[in-house]
Amino acid sequence: MGTGKRGLIATAVTVVCAVTVLAAPGTAFASPEPSPSATAAPVPDKDLEAVRKKLDTLYHDAAVATDSYNAAEEKAQKQSAAIVELAKKIVKGQKKLDELKKRAGSAAAAQYRTGGMPDEAQLLLSDNPQEFLDGAGRTLQGERAMKGLIGEMTRTQQDLKQYAKDASAQWKQLDANRKAKDTARKKIKKQIAAAEKLQDRLEKKEKERLAALEEAAALKAQTAWLDSGVLDEIKGKASAQGKKAVAYATGQIGKPYEWGAEGPKTYDCSGLTSQAWADAGHPIPRTSQEQWKQLKHVDVKDMRPGDLIIYFHDATHVGMYIGDGAIVHAPRPGRNVTITGAGSMPILGVVRPDA
Repeated sequence: MGTGKRGLIATAVTVVCAVTVLAAPGTAFASPEPSPSATAAPVPDKDLEAVRKKLDTLYHDAAVATDSYNAAEEKAQKQSAAIVELAKKIVKGQKKLDELKKRAGSAAAAQYRTGGMPDEAQLLLSDNPQEFLDGAGRTLQGERAMKGLIGEMTRTQQDLKQYAKDASAQWKQLDANRKAKDTARKKIKKQIAAAEKLQDRLEKKEKERLAALEEAAALKAQTAWLDSGVLDEIKGKASAQGKKAVAYATGQIGKPYEWGAEGPKTYDCSGLTSQAWADAGHPIPRTSQEQWKQLKHVDVKDMRPGDLIIYFHDATHVGMYIGDGAIVHAPRPGRNVTITGAGSMPILGVVRPDA
């Protein structure tokens, strides 16, 4: 691409990265925390860089736990719905069984009114040939009807037994996923609290320098991505649904990040992308990891606005490509939905919801 266009994009990305970057997670250092003393000497840049990498690690771990929480939440919702449906089937099946029992009782009462003598015995006592033939037909029909009634009762009882078994299994899975949600919730809170504690130990000027280091790291990654010439190859046009998804996602710019949130006031990364595509009339999986697993993969050079870019080796972050080398995404706790460079984080791959 031309240096003018690349320079314009780089400048734009520099502006947004100053407040929106979610840099690549790095290796944690043993003691990156600066002294809390207000009179302490300025923290060297190398130590602030260690803080930046430590923050990236903490927020990345929180993102991993958030994906686990969201997956457990999605499964729990599906299991709750399944239990409700099974309960409806059990109620319906019980009503059916009660009706069948009532019909069987009526048949038994009719037999009692004839003196308890089986139809076959009564038939043999008949002296009228026509009556004998008519009775034989009725007896055969009665036998078939009774066998059918008994068979239907048996099947209904078996169905009820299976429904109860399925409901019990779903309940156990629901309980397991509730526990998984609770474990993930605790881990998320722990990681975010550690990150906030680390940042709170910094002075105002140190926080500004840290933000500059974050910006520089994002810009370096974005520039390297653009310098590869990849943008020259990306010429795809958004589909009609893709345009709607992009319009929804960009319409959320400025709203806060909140783990586990799907809008309309707050979002996490996959909450934003899943809701954007739901609004476009094409529901997709809730988590970034499931979006990566289930949606169609496309080459970076073939992506188009509305496609989702999955980040990091474990697919723990996702943003929506909006064109011109940029994405809209919900970065991390403490940040708002924003636009940043598509190459500012390590790209795992691209998926297309409406393939």
